[in-house]
Amino acid sequence: MSGNSKMSGGMPGFPELSHFDERGRARMVDISTKGDTVREAVARGEVLMQPETLRLIKEGGFKKGDVLNVARVAGIMAAKETGRLIPMAHPIVLTGVNVNFRFREPGTVEIEALVHTTGKTGVEMEALTAVSVAALTIYDMCKSADKDMVINNARLLKKTGGKSGEYRREGEDPWE
Repeated sequence: MSGNSKMSGGMPGFPELSHFDERGRARMVDISTKGDTVREAVARGEVLMQPETLRLIKEGGFKKGDVLNVARVAGIMAAKETGRLIPMAHPIVLTGVNVNFRFREPGTVEIEALVHTTGKTGVEMEALTAVSVAALTIYDMCKSADKDMVINNARLLKKTGGKSGEYRREGEDPWE
């Protein structure tokens, strides 16, 4: 990599990728001079399954236990471990994590994670990690009944705080 494109490919309009130095080497961004701000991120994803699998989840029909409560705890635990799982993510103190579910017939469990902190860096990765691990846990707990499940569409919906301000994904309906 040459010049000061900082891994932007030298293309106008592309932001610099902060996890690479001027020579293209991976680095963890130094956030020591950033001020603390209140930060929030919301992510969503889904697990597609057979209608019978969704029925079993709703009725508590899995021998391994309450699928959604186990997935909720797994998502919360995963959010807390994001700095250990994602190489350039900073370990941060989270002040709140909520993982919720809703059903979409005929065979979808939607997952939403809301993560809060007051700190120097955002919690987008923590919210996405919570959704992803909750989805993996649903798969693990239900695979005896449905190996064709699909984990789909993990995405950031919203982030607030920090220098870049607020981001909202267009076209997403709020959950009640």
